[in-house]
Order: sequence, then C-alpha cells, then structure tokens
Amino acid sequence: MQIARVIGPVVSTQKNRKLEGAKLLLVQPLTLDDRPRGVALLAIDSVGAGVGEKVLVVIEGKAAGQALGRTAAAVDAAIIGIVDAVEYEA
Repeated sequence: MQIARVIGPVVSTQKNRKLEGAKLLLVQPLTLDDRPRGVALLAIDSVGAGVGEKVLVVIEGKAAGQALGRTAAAVDAAIIGIVDAVEYEA
C-alpha cells in the first residue's frame, strides 16, 4: 500500500467491459513529507476520491482487483482509502 495524491481524472469512453462504470484517476505517489516519489499511476477509485486528495493506493494487480471486487479485470492499482492525517516521528 502507498500514499498518493490524486492529480487528475482519466476519461476512457472505450474500455474493457469489466471496467465499465469504473472511475479512473491519475495519482502521484508521495514520500512521508508530501514530496512526489516516482511516476504517476492510473488507479481505479473505490472510495469517491477527488483531485487534490491524499489517498491510500494498493499497487498489486491481484490485491487491487480483490479490493474492488473485480478479480477478473486487468487492474494494477486501486484507491482504497482517503487519508485524513499522517503522523510520524523522524
């Protein structure tokens, strides 16, 4: 699981039927101090996240599909939570 920020929606009018009705979002993984880490990812939203929100993302095909109840769909990343706060001591 990773922390990421939603940076934009992705619109796809033509997609596999197993993904019909799925909300697609572009997310940027973050470090614990909110800096971008790595490349942006395409994720399916299961919690109603919006642009600018910090989210929890599962980034494994099998785990992502199971989290969404779409085990047979081609899913690499899924948004499974919206982050309210992160607390840690360095």
